[in-house]
Amino acid sequence: MTKQLFILSFLLFSVLLFSQDVNVEEFATGFDSPINIQHAGDNRLFIVEQGGIIKILNADSSTNATPFLNINSIVSSGGERGLLGLAFHPNYTTNGFFFINYINNSGNTVIARYSVSANSNVADSSSAQILMTIDQPYSNHNGGSIVFGADGYLYIGMGDGGGAGDSDNYSQNGNSLLGKMLRIEVGAAATYSIPTDNPFVSDATVLDEIWAIGVRNPWKFSFDKTNNDLWIADVGQDAFEEINHTVAGNSGLNYGWRCYEANAPYNTSGCDDASNYTFPVAEYALGGTPYKCAITGGYVYRGSLYPDFDGLYFFADYCSSEIGTVNPNNSNQVIFNNVSVSSNISTFGEDINGELYVAGIGNGTIYKIIDETLSVEDNVFIDDISVNPNPTKGAVFIKSESGNFEIENIQIFNTIGNKVLEVKINNVIAYQLDLNNLKQGIYFLKIQLNNLESVVKKLIIK
Repeated sequence: MTKQLFILSFLLFSVLLFSQDVNVEEFATGFDSPINIQHAGDNRLFIVEQGGIIKILNADSSTNATPFLNINSIVSSGGERGLLGLAFHPNYTTNGFFFINYINNSGNTVIARYSVSANSNVADSSSAQILMTIDQPYSNHNGGSIVFGADGYLYIGMGDGGGAGDSDNYSQNGNSLLGKMLRIEVGAAATYSIPTDNPFVSDATVLDEIWAIGVRNPWKFSFDKTNNDLWIADVGQDAFEEINHTVAGNSGLNYGWRCYEANAPYNTSGCDDASNYTFPVAEYALGGTPYKCAITGGYVYRGSLYPDFDGLYFFADYCSSEIGTVNPNNSNQVIFNNVSVSSNISTFGEDINGELYVAGIGNGTIYKIIDETLSVEDNVFIDDISVNPNPTKGAVFIKSESGNFEIENIQIFNTIGNKVLEVKINNVIAYQLDLNNLKQGIYFLKIQLNNLESVVKKLIIK
Protein backbone atom coordinates (compact mmCIF):
# COMPACT_ATOMS: atom_id res chain seq x y z
CA MET A 1 0.00 0.00 0.00
CA THR A 2 1.29 3.45 -0.86
CA LYS A 3 1.72 5.52 2.25
CA GLN A 4 1.61 9.28 2.51
CA LEU A 5 3.63 11.22 5.00
CA PHE A 6 2.08 14.19 6.67
CA ILE A 7 4.97 16.11 8.19
CA LEU A 8 4.95 18.66 10.94
CA SER A 9 7.85 20.15 12.84
CA PHE A 10 8.23 21.89 16.15
CA LEU A 11 10.89 23.12 18.55
CA LEU A 12 10.90 21.58 22.00
CA PHE A 13 12.85 23.43 24.66
CA SER A 14 14.33 21.53 27.58
CA VAL A 15 17.69 21.85 29.29
CA LEU A 16 19.12 21.99 25.78
CA LEU A 17 17.43 23.26 22.62
CA PHE A 18 16.80 20.48 20.14
CA SER A 19 14.63 19.83 17.14
CA GLN A 20 12.20 17.05 16.53
CA ASP A 21 9.89 16.04 13.70
CA VAL A 22 6.55 14.53 14.70
CA ASN A 23 4.96 12.92 11.69
CA VAL A 24 1.99 10.71 10.96
CA GLU A 25 2.19 7.94 8.42
CA GLU A 26 -0.89 6.37 6.86
CA PHE A 27 -1.14 2.80 8.14
CA ALA A 28 -4.58 1.54 7.07
CA THR A 29 -7.82 2.82 5.57
CA GLY A 30 -11.42 1.73 5.08
CA PHE A 31 -12.86 2.06 8.58
CA ASP A 32 -16.24 3.58 9.42
CA SER A 33 -15.94 6.21 12.18
CA PRO A 34 -13.07 4.62 14.14
CA ILE A 35 -13.27 5.80 17.74
CA ASN A 36 -10.99 3.50 19.75
CA ILE A 37 -7.81 1.46 19.13
CA GLN A 38 -6.65 -1.34 21.45
CA HIS A 39 -4.38 -4.38 21.44
CA ALA A 40 -4.92 -7.74 23.14
CA GLY A 41 -1.33 -8.50 24.08
CA ASP A 42 -0.22 -9.37 20.56
CA ASN A 43 0.56 -7.63 17.27
CA ARG A 44 -3.08 -7.13 16.25
CA LEU A 45 -4.89 -3.83 16.66
CA PHE A 46 -8.61 -3.85 17.42
CA ILE A 47 -10.37 -0.92 15.77
CA VAL A 48 -13.64 0.10 17.41
CA GLU A 49 -16.15 1.67 15.03
CA GLN A 50 -18.70 4.02 16.58
CA GLY A 51 -21.63 2.22 14.96
CA GLY A 52 -21.02 -0.96 16.96
CA ILE A 53 -18.41 -3.02 15.10
CA ILE A 54 -14.90 -4.06 16.17
CA LYS A 55 -12.47 -5.00 13.40
CA ILE A 56 -9.00 -6.54 13.55
CA LEU A 57 -6.14 -4.65 11.90
CA ASN A 58 -3.09 -6.83 11.38
CA ALA A 59 0.56 -5.87 11.61
CA ASP A 60 0.87 -5.88 7.82
CA SER A 61 -1.93 -3.23 7.69
CA SER A 62 -4.50 -5.69 6.34
CA THR A 63 -7.98 -5.84 7.91
CA ASN A 64 -9.78 -9.11 8.56
CA ALA A 65 -12.88 -9.49 6.40
CA THR A 66 -14.92 -10.85 9.33
CA PRO A 67 -15.42 -8.40 12.22
CA PHE A 68 -14.25 -9.43 15.66
CA LEU A 69 -17.62 -8.30 17.07
CA ASN A 70 -20.77 -6.75 15.60
CA ILE A 71 -23.36 -5.35 18.05
CA ASN A 72 -24.71 -2.69 15.71
CA SER A 73 -28.31 -3.65 16.44
CA ILE A 74 -28.09 -2.82 20.16
CA VAL A 75 -26.03 0.38 19.90
CA SER A 76 -27.37 3.93 19.66
CA SER A 77 -24.81 5.75 17.55
CA GLY A 78 -24.23 9.32 16.41
CA GLY A 79 -22.86 12.49 17.94
CA GLU A 80 -21.16 11.47 21.19
CA ARG A 81 -22.94 8.12 21.39
CA GLY A 82 -22.04 4.70 20.06
CA LEU A 83 -19.70 1.84 20.86
CA LEU A 84 -17.16 3.94 22.73
CA GLY A 85 -14.75 1.77 24.70
CA LEU A 86 -12.93 -1.56 24.63
CA ALA A 87 -10.64 -3.16 27.22
CA PHE A 88 -9.09 -6.63 27.25
CA HIS A 89 -8.83 -8.38 30.59
CA PRO A 90 -5.22 -8.55 31.91
CA ASN A 91 -5.56 -12.35 31.72
CA TYR A 92 -7.18 -12.31 28.29
CA THR A 93 -4.80 -14.92 26.89
CA THR A 94 -6.13 -17.45 29.41
CA ASN A 95 -9.72 -16.36 30.15
CA GLY A 96 -10.68 -14.71 26.84
CA PHE A 97 -12.64 -11.90 28.52
CA PHE A 98 -12.96 -8.43 27.08
CA PHE A 99 -15.18 -5.52 28.09
CA ILE A 100 -16.99 -2.85 26.12
CA ASN A 101 -18.68 0.47 26.85
CA TYR A 102 -21.59 1.42 24.62
CA ILE A 103 -24.76 3.49 24.56
CA ASN A 104 -27.82 1.24 24.22
CA ASN A 105 -30.99 1.96 22.29
CA SER A 106 -32.47 3.56 25.40
CA GLY A 107 -29.64 6.09 25.41
CA ASN A 108 -27.90 4.77 28.52
CA THR A 109 -24.33 3.63 29.21
CA VAL A 110 -23.74 -0.12 29.31
CA ILE A 111 -20.59 -1.85 30.55
CA ALA A 112 -20.63 -5.45 29.31
CA ARG A 113 -18.32 -8.45 29.30
CA TYR A 114 -17.84 -10.72 26.28
CA SER A 115 -15.67 -13.76 25.53
CA VAL A 116 -13.61 -14.67 22.50
CA SER A 117 -14.74 -17.74 20.58
CA ALA A 118 -12.63 -20.77 19.65
CA ASN A 119 -11.51 -18.65 16.71
CA SER A 120 -9.14 -16.05 18.18
CA ASN A 121 -10.18 -13.55 15.50
CA VAL A 122 -13.90 -13.69 16.31
CA ALA A 123 -15.74 -12.97 19.55
CA ASP A 124 -18.60 -15.07 20.89
CA SER A 125 -21.49 -12.69 20.30
CA SER A 126 -23.77 -14.80 22.52
CA SER A 127 -21.50 -14.45 25.56
CA ALA A 128 -22.64 -10.95 26.60
CA GLN A 129 -23.00 -10.28 30.31
CA ILE A 130 -24.20 -6.78 31.22
CA LEU A 131 -22.34 -5.68 34.34
CA MET A 132 -23.50 -2.11 34.73
CA THR A 133 -26.09 0.24 33.21
CA ILE A 134 -25.90 3.96 33.96
CA ASP A 135 -28.76 6.28 33.06
CA GLN A 136 -27.79 9.15 30.76
CA PRO A 137 -29.98 12.29 30.98
CA TYR A 138 -28.67 13.74 27.69
CA SER A 139 -27.07 12.50 24.48
CA ASN A 140 -23.69 14.12 25.10
CA HIS A 141 -20.90 13.87 27.69
CA ASN A 142 -21.32 10.11 27.85
CA GLY A 143 -17.64 9.39 28.53
CA GLY A 144 -16.31 6.39 26.66
CA SER A 145 -12.96 4.91 27.66
CA ILE A 146 -12.61 1.86 29.86
CA VAL A 147 -9.07 0.88 30.85
CA PHE A 148 -7.53 -1.77 33.09
CA GLY A 149 -4.98 -0.44 35.55
CA ALA A 150 -1.86 -2.26 36.66
CA ASP A 151 -3.85 -3.20 39.77
CA GLY A 152 -6.12 -5.39 37.61
CA TYR A 153 -9.21 -3.25 38.18
CA LEU A 154 -11.36 -1.69 35.46
CA TYR A 155 -11.45 2.12 35.34
CA ILE A 156 -14.39 3.87 33.68
CA GLY A 157 -14.56 7.52 32.63
CA MET A 158 -18.05 8.99 32.99
CA GLY A 159 -19.10 12.40 31.68
CA ASP A 160 -21.33 14.78 33.63
CA GLY A 161 -24.48 13.84 31.70
CA GLY A 162 -24.43 16.69 29.19
CA GLY A 163 -26.32 19.61 30.68
CA ALA A 164 -24.65 22.93 29.85
CA GLY A 165 -22.35 23.93 32.70
CA ASP A 166 -23.37 20.75 34.52
CA SER A 167 -26.73 22.34 35.26
CA ASP A 168 -27.81 19.31 37.28
CA ASN A 169 -24.61 19.35 39.36
CA TYR A 170 -23.82 15.68 38.71
CA SER A 171 -20.02 16.04 38.85
CA GLN A 172 -19.91 17.28 42.47
CA ASN A 173 -22.73 15.00 43.62
CA GLY A 174 -21.29 11.92 45.33
CA ASN A 175 -24.57 10.04 44.88
CA SER A 176 -24.27 10.11 41.08
CA LEU A 177 -21.85 8.11 38.94
CA LEU A 178 -21.86 10.91 36.35
CA GLY A 179 -18.88 13.25 36.17
CA LYS A 180 -16.65 10.68 37.86
CA MET A 181 -13.81 8.24 37.39
CA LEU A 182 -15.03 4.80 38.47
CA ARG A 183 -13.05 1.72 39.53
CA ILE A 184 -14.55 -1.76 39.75
CA GLU A 185 -13.42 -5.38 39.99
CA VAL A 186 -14.54 -7.66 37.17
CA GLY A 187 -14.02 -11.30 36.35
CA ALA A 188 -16.01 -14.38 35.44
CA ALA A 189 -19.10 -13.38 37.41
CA ALA A 190 -22.06 -11.76 35.69
CA THR A 191 -21.68 -8.69 37.87
CA TYR A 192 -18.92 -6.61 39.43
CA SER A 193 -17.60 -5.95 42.91
CA ILE A 194 -16.09 -2.96 44.68
CA PRO A 195 -12.34 -3.00 45.39
CA THR A 196 -11.88 -2.78 49.14
CA ASP A 197 -9.41 0.09 48.81
CA ASN A 198 -11.69 2.33 46.74
CA PRO A 199 -11.43 5.73 48.43
CA PHE A 200 -15.07 6.29 49.38
CA VAL A 201 -16.18 2.85 50.59
CA SER A 202 -16.56 4.16 54.13
CA ASP A 203 -18.21 7.42 53.08
CA ALA A 204 -22.01 7.14 53.05
CA THR A 205 -22.31 10.33 50.97
CA VAL A 206 -20.32 8.97 48.00
CA LEU A 207 -21.03 5.86 45.90
CA ASP A 208 -18.52 3.06 46.42
CA GLU A 209 -17.65 2.73 42.71
CA ILE A 210 -16.19 6.22 42.56
CA TRP A 211 -12.42 6.63 42.30
CA ALA A 212 -12.34 10.39 41.63
CA ILE A 213 -14.83 13.27 41.45
CA GLY A 214 -15.29 16.42 39.40
CA VAL A 215 -14.68 15.66 35.73
CA ARG A 216 -16.72 17.00 32.81
CA ASN A 217 -16.20 14.47 30.02
CA PRO A 218 -13.07 12.32 30.42
CA TRP A 219 -13.82 10.29 27.31
CA LYS A 220 -10.13 9.49 26.78
CA PHE A 221 -7.71 8.56 29.56
CA SER A 222 -4.74 6.22 29.87
CA PHE A 223 -2.09 4.85 32.19
CA ASP A 224 1.64 5.36 31.67
CA LYS A 225 2.87 1.80 31.15
CA THR A 226 6.21 2.61 32.86
CA ASN A 227 5.04 4.10 36.19
CA ASN A 228 1.24 3.53 36.08
CA ASP A 229 0.48 7.25 36.42
CA LEU A 230 -3.01 8.21 35.27
CA TRP A 231 -3.48 10.80 32.50
CA ILE A 232 -6.98 12.20 31.95
CA ALA A 233 -7.89 14.49 29.06
CA ASP A 234 -11.05 16.28 30.19
CA VAL A 235 -13.14 18.17 27.65
CA GLY A 236 -13.84 21.77 28.70
CA GLN A 237 -16.92 24.00 28.58
CA ASP A 238 -16.39 27.43 27.01
CA ALA A 239 -12.78 28.43 27.49
CA PHE A 240 -10.27 25.66 28.28
CA GLU A 241 -9.38 22.03 27.66
CA GLU A 242 -7.48 20.34 30.47
CA ILE A 243 -5.04 17.52 31.11
CA ASN A 244 -4.82 15.91 34.55
CA HIS A 245 -1.77 13.90 35.57
CA THR A 246 -2.20 11.83 38.72
CA VAL A 247 0.65 9.87 40.30
CA ALA A 248 -0.10 6.14 40.54
CA GLY A 249 -2.21 5.20 43.55
CA ASN A 250 -3.57 8.66 44.34
CA SER A 251 -7.31 8.34 44.76
CA GLY A 252 -10.30 10.21 46.11
CA LEU A 253 -9.31 13.39 44.25
CA ASN A 254 -11.72 16.10 43.16
CA TYR A 255 -10.71 17.57 39.80
CA GLY A 256 -12.96 20.59 40.29
CA TRP A 257 -15.65 20.66 37.61
CA ARG A 258 -18.24 22.49 37.72
CA CYS A 259 -16.55 24.78 40.25
CA TYR A 260 -13.55 25.23 37.98
CA GLU A 261 -12.94 24.87 34.27
CA ALA A 262 -9.28 23.90 34.12
CA ASN A 263 -7.57 26.45 36.42
CA ALA A 264 -10.23 29.15 36.06
CA PRO A 265 -13.31 29.56 38.30
CA TYR A 266 -16.48 28.58 36.46
CA ASN A 267 -19.42 28.28 38.86
CA THR A 268 -18.21 28.29 42.45
CA SER A 269 -21.64 28.48 44.06
CA GLY A 270 -21.65 26.01 46.95
CA CYS A 271 -18.06 24.96 46.23
CA ASP A 272 -15.22 24.36 48.68
CA ASP A 273 -12.02 26.32 49.01
CA ALA A 274 -9.73 25.95 45.98
CA SER A 275 -7.22 24.00 48.11
CA ASN A 276 -9.64 21.05 48.15
CA TYR A 277 -9.44 20.53 44.40
CA THR A 278 -6.79 18.97 42.17
CA PHE A 279 -6.02 21.23 39.23
CA PRO A 280 -4.72 20.16 35.81
CA VAL A 281 -1.04 20.06 34.97
CA ALA A 282 -1.72 21.50 31.52
CA GLU A 283 -4.46 23.33 29.65
CA TYR A 284 -5.08 25.10 26.36
CA ALA A 285 -7.60 27.67 25.21
CA LEU A 286 -10.56 26.97 22.94
CA GLY A 287 -11.01 28.80 19.64
CA GLY A 288 -8.13 30.34 17.76
CA THR A 289 -6.79 29.47 14.32
CA PRO A 290 -7.00 26.63 13.55
CA TYR A 291 -10.14 26.36 15.66
CA LYS A 292 -9.85 24.17 18.75
CA CYS A 293 -12.96 22.68 20.35
CA ALA A 294 -12.33 19.47 22.32
CA ILE A 295 -9.38 17.47 23.55
CA THR A 296 -8.74 13.87 22.48
CA GLY A 297 -6.49 12.23 25.05
CA GLY A 298 -3.68 9.90 24.15
CA TYR A 299 -0.72 8.20 25.82
CA VAL A 300 2.69 8.75 27.31
CA TYR A 301 5.09 7.42 24.69
CA ARG A 302 7.00 4.37 25.94
CA GLY A 303 7.93 2.76 22.65
CA SER A 304 11.43 1.82 21.48
CA LEU A 305 11.64 3.33 18.00
CA TYR A 306 11.72 7.02 18.85
CA PRO A 307 13.80 7.81 21.95
CA ASP A 308 13.18 11.56 21.64
CA PHE A 309 9.49 10.94 22.34
CA ASP A 310 10.07 9.00 25.54
CA GLY A 311 8.03 10.39 28.43
CA LEU A 312 6.02 12.85 26.33
CA TYR A 313 2.24 12.74 26.71
CA PHE A 314 0.53 12.88 23.31
CA PHE A 315 -2.95 14.33 22.76
CA ALA A 316 -4.89 16.06 19.98
CA ASP A 317 -7.66 18.56 19.46
CA TYR A 318 -10.70 17.07 17.75
CA CYS A 319 -11.52 20.11 15.62
CA SER A 320 -8.09 21.41 14.64
CA SER A 321 -6.62 17.88 14.21
CA GLU A 322 -3.41 19.19 15.76
CA ILE A 323 -1.30 16.72 17.71
CA GLY A 324 0.06 18.13 20.94
CA THR A 325 2.56 16.97 23.53
CA VAL A 326 3.05 17.67 27.21
CA ASN A 327 6.55 17.37 28.61
CA PRO A 328 6.40 16.39 32.31
CA ASN A 329 10.14 17.02 32.60
CA ASN A 330 9.84 20.60 31.38
CA SER A 331 7.14 22.18 33.58
CA ASN A 332 4.45 20.26 31.68
CA GLN A 333 5.04 22.49 28.67
CA VAL A 334 2.35 22.12 25.98
CA ILE A 335 3.52 22.09 22.35
CA PHE A 336 0.97 22.04 19.50
CA ASN A 337 1.83 20.75 16.04
CA ASN A 338 -0.41 21.26 13.03
CA VAL A 339 -0.68 17.82 11.49
CA SER A 340 -2.34 17.72 8.08
CA VAL A 341 -4.83 14.95 8.73
CA SER A 342 -7.95 15.87 6.77
CA SER A 343 -10.25 14.42 9.40
CA ASN A 344 -11.05 14.89 13.08
CA ILE A 345 -8.71 12.92 15.35
CA SER A 346 -11.03 10.76 17.44
CA THR A 347 -8.63 8.49 19.28
CA PHE A 348 -5.08 7.42 19.94
CA GLY A 349 -3.95 3.83 20.17
CA GLU A 350 -0.95 2.08 21.68
CA ASP A 351 0.31 -1.24 20.33
CA ILE A 352 1.99 -4.03 22.26
CA ASN A 353 5.38 -2.35 21.72
CA GLY A 354 4.28 1.08 22.94
CA GLU A 355 4.17 2.66 19.47
CA LEU A 356 1.34 5.16 18.97
CA TYR A 357 -1.44 5.53 16.40
CA VAL A 358 -4.23 8.04 15.75
CA ALA A 359 -7.52 7.65 13.90
CA GLY A 360 -9.40 10.07 11.69
CA ILE A 361 -13.09 9.58 12.39
CA GLY A 362 -14.25 11.24 9.17
CA ASN A 363 -11.95 9.57 6.65
CA GLY A 364 -11.69 6.20 8.41
CA THR A 365 -7.90 6.20 8.32
CA ILE A 366 -5.48 4.89 10.93
CA TYR A 367 -2.16 6.73 11.10
CA LYS A 368 1.03 5.79 12.89
CA ILE A 369 2.93 8.47 14.80
CA ILE A 370 6.58 8.58 13.79
CA ASP A 371 9.65 10.69 14.41
CA GLU A 372 11.26 11.32 11.04
CA THR A 373 14.54 12.49 12.48
CA LEU A 374 14.66 9.50 14.85
CA SER A 375 17.14 11.32 17.08
CA VAL A 376 18.22 14.63 18.55
CA GLU A 377 20.03 16.69 15.92
CA ASP A 378 22.12 18.60 18.45
CA ASN A 379 23.24 15.37 20.09
CA VAL A 380 26.94 15.06 19.33
CA PHE A 381 26.75 11.27 19.22
CA ILE A 382 24.69 11.20 16.00
CA ASP A 383 27.42 12.18 13.56
CA ASP A 384 30.08 10.31 15.50
CA ILE A 385 28.38 6.92 15.12
CA SER A 386 28.60 5.71 11.52
CA VAL A 387 26.67 2.83 9.94
CA ASN A 388 28.06 1.58 6.64
CA PRO A 389 27.06 0.53 4.10
CA ASN A 390 23.47 1.67 4.34
CA PRO A 391 21.54 0.39 2.36
CA THR A 392 23.22 -2.97 2.78
CA LYS A 393 22.83 -6.55 1.57
CA GLY A 394 24.26 -8.64 4.37
CA ALA A 395 26.18 -6.75 7.05
CA VAL A 396 26.88 -3.29 8.40
CA PHE A 397 29.94 -1.87 10.10
CA ILE A 398 29.07 0.30 13.12
CA LYS A 399 31.81 2.58 14.41
CA SER A 400 32.53 5.48 16.72
CA GLU A 401 34.51 7.68 14.37
CA SER A 402 36.20 9.60 17.17
CA GLY A 403 36.84 6.52 19.29
CA ASN A 404 35.42 8.39 22.28
CA PHE A 405 32.32 6.22 22.63
CA GLU A 406 31.99 2.49 23.12
CA ILE A 407 29.13 0.36 21.84
CA GLU A 408 27.38 -1.75 24.49
CA ASN A 409 24.24 -3.04 22.82
CA ILE A 410 22.63 -3.14 19.37
CA GLN A 411 18.93 -3.70 18.70
CA ILE A 412 17.03 -3.81 15.41
CA PHE A 413 13.28 -3.14 15.17
CA ASN A 414 10.95 -3.58 12.23
CA THR A 415 8.55 -0.83 11.16
CA ILE A 416 5.77 -1.98 13.50
CA GLY A 417 8.07 -1.84 16.52
CA ASN A 418 8.93 -5.53 16.96
CA LYS A 419 12.49 -6.24 18.04
CA VAL A 420 13.93 -8.66 15.48
CA LEU A 421 17.57 -8.76 16.59
CA GLU A 422 19.64 -7.88 19.65
CA VAL A 423 23.38 -8.20 20.15
CA LYS A 424 25.08 -7.38 23.45
CA ILE A 425 28.64 -6.18 22.97
CA ASN A 426 31.46 -5.75 25.47
CA ASN A 427 32.33 -2.07 24.99
CA VAL A 428 33.96 -1.80 21.56
CA ILE A 429 34.35 1.26 19.33
CA ALA A 430 33.55 -0.71 16.16
CA TYR A 431 31.46 -3.77 15.37
CA GLN A 432 30.42 -5.66 12.24
CA LEU A 433 26.79 -6.77 12.45
CA ASP A 434 25.61 -9.76 10.42
CA LEU A 435 22.16 -9.17 8.89
CA ASN A 436 21.86 -12.22 6.64
CA ASN A 437 18.95 -13.66 8.65
CA LEU A 438 16.78 -10.55 8.13
CA LYS A 439 14.47 -10.06 5.17
CA GLN A 440 14.69 -7.13 2.79
CA GLY A 441 13.02 -3.99 4.06
CA ILE A 442 13.26 -0.94 6.29
CA TYR A 443 14.38 -1.32 9.89
CA PHE A 444 15.45 0.87 12.79
CA LEU A 445 18.88 0.37 14.32
CA LYS A 446 19.20 1.35 18.00
CA ILE A 447 22.78 1.62 19.23
CA GLN A 448 23.34 1.86 22.99
CA LEU A 449 26.55 3.64 24.01
CA ASN A 450 28.52 3.27 27.22
CA ASN A 451 27.56 6.77 28.42
CA LEU A 452 23.90 5.67 28.54
CA GLU A 453 23.07 7.64 25.39
CA SER A 454 21.49 5.83 22.47
CA VAL A 455 21.42 6.52 18.76
CA VAL A 456 18.64 5.39 16.42
CA LYS A 457 19.16 5.29 12.69
CA LYS A 458 17.11 4.04 9.77
CA LEU A 459 18.54 0.88 8.22
CA ILE A 460 17.65 -0.44 4.75
CA ILE A 461 18.36 -4.06 3.84
CA LYS A 462 18.32 -4.76 0.08
